[in-house]
Amino acid sequence: MRSSIDAVIEGKLKEFSIPGSAVGIVQDGKLVWANGYGWADVKRKVPMTPKTIMNIGSVSKTITATAVMQLWERGLIDLDTDISRYFPYQVVNPKHPSMAITARRLLNHRSSIRDGKSYWGTYACGDPTTALGDWLEAYLKPGGAYYDADDNFHGWVPGILEPDQTGGYCNVAYGLLGHLVECVTGTRFTDYCADHIFTPLGMNSTGWYVRDINVDRHAVLYGRVTKEKLDKGRQSFSSLLPAPGLTIDELTPGGRMPHCLYGYPTYPEGLARTSVEELSLFLATYRNRGGIQLLKESTINLMISEVHDGRPLCWHKLILANGDVIWGHAGSDPGIRTHMGFREKDGTGAIVYFNGDDIGDSREVIIESLFCNAATL
Repeated sequence: MRSSIDAVIEGKLKEFSIPGSAVGIVQDGKLVWANGYGWADVKRKVPMTPKTIMNIGSVSKTITATAVMQLWERGLIDLDTDISRYFPYQVVNPKHPSMAITARRLLNHRSSIRDGKSYWGTYACGDPTTALGDWLEAYLKPGGAYYDADDNFHGWVPGILEPDQTGGYCNVAYGLLGHLVECVTGTRFTDYCADHIFTPLGMNSTGWYVRDINVDRHAVLYGRVTKEKLDKGRQSFSSLLPAPGLTIDELTPGGRMPHCLYGYPTYPEGLARTSVEELSLFLATYRNRGGIQLLKESTINLMISEVHDGRPLCWHKLILANGDVIWGHAGSDPGIRTHMGFREKDGTGAIVYFNGDDIGDSREVIIESLFCNAATL
């Protein structure tokens, strides 16, 4: 029941001092229920609603994976061909130069590319000033400004990750997939998504850059203040991504700080900016038989099968307490936590936004509540 969902969400916002949340449930190809809680902007008392826009973190990867699989359906790329074929330089793990890095291995996080120190230093207020392709070339090509053979690549063989080895999850890999779309189509990734995903679905308020969306509808993003962050901020306050006009003297440990609207060059891996309302249009296509489809049903089934080195492509499997299988993706970045997923057996979907980080178990508990109560709405 709605009152049950309300109680769960309001309880978690209070427990972890989360400024706001927006949620939605998708059934039969449409958004059947959505609601907002708390504040999109605490200072100005702007409520959080299903129309509030946020950057959605790694949930963005599902959009990028969809774009890549559209090209695969059209025969423009091969999932198992060395991706160097599509770029003007070789993309090679120097520790295993004879082993191909492929689109499939990028999609399922088995590429052996690693998020090195130079990647984590790219966050900055505003839209990225370095082009996606330029940054990737500097990171992946020997001699590039950010190239580091040890730090940018794992030691394991591409496609072969043993249980005792470090996890392969990689943000840079999804930036590279976005650039793959650019190289194959000759179109900027932002434009490709607008033409082939956002516009066909009516996602008219969605974009990848701050300049492409209505910032008046964008939530303020609130990060938890810790002693470690304060110490870091005293060395370089800009590294904390503070909102305009904020000073370090206004911050106290345990409180929350408003962030600026930030960006980074590898934006296809985490910077889609959209609302629960509009993201529901995208989610609906993954089980909207007979409605608008971005991919063939056979392609979707391929993506969520575990035949790709034992892993699905992009989507992650979540098993609820009642045994239901959910295919979804979570997102995390400074000041945001998100999740989007659909239930395997009936296609019911759920979306969760928080404009705060350090949220404890809130995301998992609310996902469980949304799916368990969906039938009663």
